[in-house]
Amino acid sequence: MSTASERARMPSIRDVARLAGVSHQTVSRVLNDHPSIRPETKAKVLDAISVLDYRPNLAARALVTSKSNMLGILSATVGEFGPTSSIVGIEDAAREEGYSVSTLNLSATTPEAIGNALRQLSREQVDGIVVLAPQVRVFHVLRGMTVDMPFVTLQTASGSDGVSHSADQVAGARAATEHLISLGHTDILHLAGPQDWIEAESRMRGYLDALREADLPTFPPIRGDWTADFGFFAGQELSRRRDFTGIFAANDQMAIGLMHGFRVAGVRVPEDVSVVGFDDIPVAAHVAPSLTTVHQDFPELGRRAVRILLAQIRGEAVPEFGALQTMLRPRESSAPR
Repeated sequence: MSTASERARMPSIRDVARLAGVSHQTVSRVLNDHPSIRPETKAKVLDAISVLDYRPNLAARALVTSKSNMLGILSATVGEFGPTSSIVGIEDAAREEGYSVSTLNLSATTPEAIGNALRQLSREQVDGIVVLAPQVRVFHVLRGMTVDMPFVTLQTASGSDGVSHSADQVAGARAATEHLISLGHTDILHLAGPQDWIEAESRMRGYLDALREADLPTFPPIRGDWTADFGFFAGQELSRRRDFTGIFAANDQMAIGLMHGFRVAGVRVPEDVSVVGFDDIPVAAHVAPSLTTVHQDFPELGRRAVRILLAQIRGEAVPEFGALQTMLRPRESSAPR
């Protein structure tokens, strides 16, 4: 806790005004982003704030403005690379707009757990929420609740009442499968994500669409759990079949585990089997062989979510971005049949 002498040294809004040569009302207008402030005046005030390391009393401002300048993140994706990267993008974009962020990670996706998380964010008086919960059941629960503040979701799910924004998962999965088809592969398996996950269903759909359009046979997808351990197990099991020459895995972790399982079983990638992943995690370019995968810009998803959410909070027109485009990154794990 701060001592009395430490609190006495903390700069006030009047200290900022004195250094900038303006009134304390002008400093308040700058802090609240008032449109009447001239750019040169705003620059002087911001410079003074930086020099003094002034930090406004957010609790007091919330009482006056009825805004906490805090955004909430409701996440059910602990440890996943993509959502974690999106959270970084959300935090950066929020900070640029003068907002702080409170993140709640759901240990379970039961109605009770989601309700408790929403109540916690409400007690913290957040101005809006970003929902990072890619399970369909989360949106079924949200639909049955009254969320009395703006919120935006980073997945598209039926039953979501908030504004949604996402990368084009279906197009990315189609591109991954079409890449294998273009290399001459006709027997292509899909290592899918868990049932109930929105991304898993979208990526499976893209895979099936590409095979149907090419008039190629489809195989029942193999349901995984997103982990490299499952991919490793699948690689060892599939090495006994050998009735395929290409595999599209729904994420990079499973794809990397899959290649490891194949290597242990004596199946060569890409000479015997080509493998394509999804997400383009940082390690994908550095495994052996380097992994062909689908890239999506997770930080940009987070930044866009903040712009959409702040537009709702401010009563402005919500920007229409369209789905964020994905990009195939060909590497060494895929080759002609």
